[in-house]
Amino acid sequence: MRLRPVSMRFASMLFLATTSLFACSPFTWSQTAPQEPPHAQPHLPMGGKGGHPTSNITAQVPGPFTITYEGKSAEWTPQKLDALPQTTITAFNGHTKANETYTGVPLIDLLAKLGVPEKPRGKDLRLYIVAEGSDGYRVVYSIGEVSPDLHDGTVIVADKLAGQPIKQAGPLQLVATGEKHPARWVRNLIAIHVRTAE
Repeated sequence: MRLRPVSMRFASMLFLATTSLFACSPFTWSQTAPQEPPHAQPHLPMGGKGGHPTSNITAQVPGPFTITYEGKSAEWTPQKLDALPQTTITAFNGHTKANETYTGVPLIDLLAKLGVPEKPRGKDLRLYIVAEGSDGYRVVYSIGEVSPDLHDGTVIVADKLAGQPIKQAGPLQLVATGEKHPARWVRNLIAIHVRTAE
């Protein structure tokens, strides 16, 4: 039996049908640009010993800290503090679950150098202190809480822990006795502002 030659028209139709079938096939491969993993979001800075996160605050490099009161200011470094009378306190740190011994200068002594009353009375009791760490963590003490004339607790600006310079939480740290939790201890202390409640 002799086969007829395939016509050009039939060959063209067969080619088009095959091409369309391949284009619609579920096995058609396509190249997709590799997806990069999402970048990790930066962690919010952690604040003070209380461990509270803060937002919209740019962390500063710890260094000398400044006290301001009624337009006056004074800057303090560990070296300057060492030249002043020192006080050593022992307080329980709820984070480390241990008693810790700190050495430094009573905060009231530094405040007095700018004219803050050491024995506040009457209108003086409207004064309060805002202490700030380099991570933006802020706490408040009333003037009565930092004055030994009115309060049994002691608040110091410490530069030594167990007799050694404070490293991770330093060089300066605000520490207080008589607190059930060290939430108002301020590590990497950079500023103290004395203000008046209206």
